[in-house]
Amino acid sequence: MPRHIVCLTFDFDTQSGLIARGMTSPTALSRGEFGLVGARRILSLLKSYDIRATWFVAGFTIDSYPRLCEEVVRAGHEIAHHSWAHIPPADQTPEEEEADLVRANESIERLTGRKARGYRSPSWDLSPHTIDLLIKHGMIYDSSLMGADYIPYRARRGDKFALGEPYRFGEETSLIEMPISWSLDDHPHFEYLRTPQGILPGLQSARTVMANWYDEFLYMKKTVDWGILTYTMHPYVIGRGYRMLNFEDLVEKLIREGAVFMTMEEAALEAKAKLFSAA
Repeated sequence: MPRHIVCLTFDFDTQSGLIARGMTSPTALSRGEFGLVGARRILSLLKSYDIRATWFVAGFTIDSYPRLCEEVVRAGHEIAHHSWAHIPPADQTPEEEEADLVRANESIERLTGRKARGYRSPSWDLSPHTIDLLIKHGMIYDSSLMGADYIPYRARRGDKFALGEPYRFGEETSLIEMPISWSLDDHPHFEYLRTPQGILPGLQSARTVMANWYDEFLYMKKTVDWGILTYTMHPYVIGRGYRMLNFEDLVEKLIREGAVFMTMEEAALEAKAKLFSAA
């Protein structure tokens, strides 16, 4: 029987990503603060449709706003790992990356009573050491790579590449990769940012973006009997009123199309049982 899973995921960064980028003026930081408003709107919407989602919460957010993070837990949502300081692992030494990973897991354990089972890297930029560190610290899935769309796969270690040479895949690991895409992330579509590296224009029509996201689900239904589609959102981005209006419209359309809403951990375990049990 066909089964098409949707994971609604929210990267709850608040000000952490802005601080990590050096955007620390009062106005810049207030953009992250709006995530508190957006988070409450998202929680209300999810409750009204009885949907459980996955919140990738930076340790910074947990330690800065514990009461709101407790609301997320009480609502039954998964709390997954999104670093502590929102520094991309590719910009850290192995020691710095592991220290940040451990610190964030300690924050998550204080909040939920257990360490995270899943991970999403800040800015979706893993280091060569990330996969091994996630396995070492008990993760069952990662959601930072883009090598597929609807079908999870085993994260690899040790891919080999060099300019002018063929690409060689490394060793498959036990870590389940839950693939993502910038096209299914609200941030590049909606956020206007001026940085030393240039301008992120954002500010696209929410109706157009949600229509594209809906078409992505329809294509999954058309082409695979079983699949998982992951949408990535940020409370301080999707939480704007007109975007929430169009996001709710998307949720209603997905429900009518028979989408099965799951947390990332639930979907990853189903993927493991379905795709990898014989390996």
